[in-house]
Amino acid sequence: MNPLLLNTENQEFINDNLNSDLTALILKGTSIEGIETKELIEQIESKKRSKNKLPTWFQHKNIYYPNKLNIEQTSSEITAEYKASFLTGSVIVDITGGFGVDSFYFTKRFKSVIHCEIDADLSQIVSHNFKQLEVENVQTIQTDGIDFLKTPDKYYDWIYIDPSRRHDIKGKVFLLSDCIPNVPEELEALFSHSNNIMIKTSPLLDISAGINDLKYVKTIHVVAIKNEVKELLWILEKGYHSEITIETINITPKINEVFNFIYSDELDLKINYSLPLNYLYEPNSAILKAGGFNSIAFKLDALKLHKHSHLYTSEELIDFPGRRFKISRIIPYHKKTIKSLEFQKANITTRNFPETVQQIRNTFKIKDGGTSYLFFTTIMNNEKVLLICSKVE
Repeated sequence: MNPLLLNTENQEFINDNLNSDLTALILKGTSIEGIETKELIEQIESKKRSKNKLPTWFQHKNIYYPNKLNIEQTSSEITAEYKASFLTGSVIVDITGGFGVDSFYFTKRFKSVIHCEIDADLSQIVSHNFKQLEVENVQTIQTDGIDFLKTPDKYYDWIYIDPSRRHDIKGKVFLLSDCIPNVPEELEALFSHSNNIMIKTSPLLDISAGINDLKYVKTIHVVAIKNEVKELLWILEKGYHSEITIETINITPKINEVFNFIYSDELDLKINYSLPLNYLYEPNSAILKAGGFNSIAFKLDALKLHKHSHLYTSEELIDFPGRRFKISRIIPYHKKTIKSLEFQKANITTRNFPETVQQIRNTFKIKDGGTSYLFFTTIMNNEKVLLICSKVE
């Protein structure tokens, strides 16, 4: 951490160049004594990335930023505020503190927050920023969080963990044991210091694999923002052996779409199927990630088009957590017939269909956009169809 970057003139330089061509700035260089050009560029890049993701930090004076990778990996304020909203108590320890966004929101719900960060420079940055943000009920400790917890006779209301994926793990599918810290391996030690644990993971983690790796899972939150799943939150309670609840939320500027179900019910529910009726429904991404395909049909009395299509229909319009459409035409999938429709522009979705969206666009020369919504899917009689729809707001 270079304190010279916090000087008034240097802060003005950073703010004045948030929208500058950084490549040109790097080539030109700067001649500020005691500060390297790359340090200034790092501050500019990270602050710019924080504008929408971390508005509290962006709008505050004299905030020091880590490298852009730390900003990319940190929770957004929206998700941090959400996860803090259902936790409360006297003391919480964040053993993988990072840039401190989650800890900042924990301070609003707990009397005391302990922020552990193994990286000395990042821990110093977080300590400085908390002072600028006038947060007084947080203690920043530069240490390995797991080692910190091994202090005898220390007990906390909650332990929070955001394990990072090991760099040597390749591919999209990974396990909790692929992360640092290795939570399944440390679970017994963690529960010796708290009855309540929250684990944040990437949405790439398979939910069933996570349940198998962990114990005492009580609730799993699937959190999406503007229909993009951002994180999974695992609530563990020591000694809990009852049903696991899945809570999904899609946070949008207009409304928060919430849908909850019991994990074990999903396989046992008997639902009804139907050919397309008047309305079509596509669940939001949080529900799709959670796998609540039968639960959504059962709870909302919607009819599913096909076991593997994950599209739903009804005669009358219903309130549905996702996108809603009015079906205008149902057309069997024959290339000659569809070419004759001469769609110039349309929004295309495929569900349980052998061709990709791009292949369909190439075949029928359809550009993206417009007011028409085309669903290429398979219905209950295994027929491939095109559903021509208009969106219902």
